[in-house]
Amino acid sequence: MLNKILGKFSHDLGIDLGTINTLIYVKDKGIVINEPSVVAINKRTEEVLTVGSKAEKMLGKTPPHIEVVEPLVNGIISDFEASEKMLKYFIDKINRESFALIPRPKVIVGVPLETTEVEKKAAEDAIMGVGAREVYLIENIVASGIGARLDVQSAEANMIIDIGGGSTEIAVLSLGGVVTSKSLPLAGNELNRSIIQYARDEFNLLLGNKTAEKIKIKLGNAKELEKTIEMKMQGRDLISGLPKEVIVNDKQIKEAMEHTIQLIIENIKATLEITPPELMADIYKKGIMLTGGGALIRKLDELIAESIDIPVNIADDPLTCAVRGTGMALENPDLLKDIIIPGTQNEI
Repeated sequence: MLNKILGKFSHDLGIDLGTINTLIYVKDKGIVINEPSVVAINKRTEEVLTVGSKAEKMLGKTPPHIEVVEPLVNGIISDFEASEKMLKYFIDKINRESFALIPRPKVIVGVPLETTEVEKKAAEDAIMGVGAREVYLIENIVASGIGARLDVQSAEANMIIDIGGGSTEIAVLSLGGVVTSKSLPLAGNELNRSIIQYARDEFNLLLGNKTAEKIKIKLGNAKELEKTIEMKMQGRDLISGLPKEVIVNDKQIKEAMEHTIQLIIENIKATLEITPPELMADIYKKGIMLTGGGALIRKLDELIAESIDIPVNIADDPLTCAVRGTGMALENPDLLKDIIIPGTQNEI
C-alpha cells in the first residue's frame, strides 16, 4: 500500500545499462540521460572526476593517477563500484532538476539474455545502492521489442535482432517471453576491432578505438553502395612509430567488417532453425525487427533479408528502443507483470 502511495509522487526510472551508452527514462518526462558508460576516477582520492561524455574524451589521454573506466562489458556490470558511482552521478543529475522532496523511485532495468543470478544481483544492488525504492529486472531484448512497438504479449511470434555495442541478441518473442534466442559477443565493439585489425594488416597503421568507431559510423556498410565514400584514417605507423594518415573508402571498410557480419547472419539462421514451426509462419508474414546501434549500418537490413529470405525492418530510432521499452513498462503495470524476470521483484 505504501509503495502505491509513494508511486504517485516519485520520479520512477527505466534504465538501459549499455556497454557503450547508458540511457535513463523518467516517467512522464521521457529520456533525460543518454551518455557514454564511462567514469573518470582520481585514484589518489577515489573521487569521481566526471562521468559520461566528458569522461569519454579522456580515454587514452590520462596521467597515471587518473583512471578512466568503462564499467560495463556486454551489458553486464564488470566493475561494481564504478557502475554505482556512474549511476549515482546520473540520478543525482536528474534529481537536481527537481526542487521538491520526492520519494525514492521505482526502477526498471534491462539485463542481457543468459544473465546469471550473480549478475542480476549485482544490477539490483547497484540500483538499490543509489537510492531506488524497488528494482525490477526485464530482459533487454524484450524491452527493445516493446520500444520498437511490437506486441510482445501476443501469441503471435515477433523476431528481433538487437545489435548493441558489446553483444548481439537474437530472439523470437511470444506471450511476453523469449521462446528461442542466441546471444553472441559480436557487435559494435567487435566491428571496431575488425577495422583496427584491417588497418594494421593493410596499412601498418595502429588505430585507436574511437577512431575506428568514427570510421564505422562514416563508412560502415554491409553491401556495396551506389556512390563511393572516402575519409582520412589517422593513427601511428607501426614501422616508423610516427603519425600516419591514409585515405580509406566504404568498400575497404565493408571488407574489414564482412567476417563479423557473416557470423551474425549465421547465428540468425541458427536461431530460425530452432524456432517452433508454429511461430515461423508469423515471422515470415511480419518480418524481423532490427534494433540497436548496429541497425544503422548501411544496407545491413538488406543483406540479412537476402540471406534468409525474410523481410527485415529497422525500428524507429533503434538506439533508444530498449530504454523506451522500459519506460512503456513503467507506464503499464499489466505489461510489467507479464515481462518481469521471476523472483526479482516485490509486489507491483
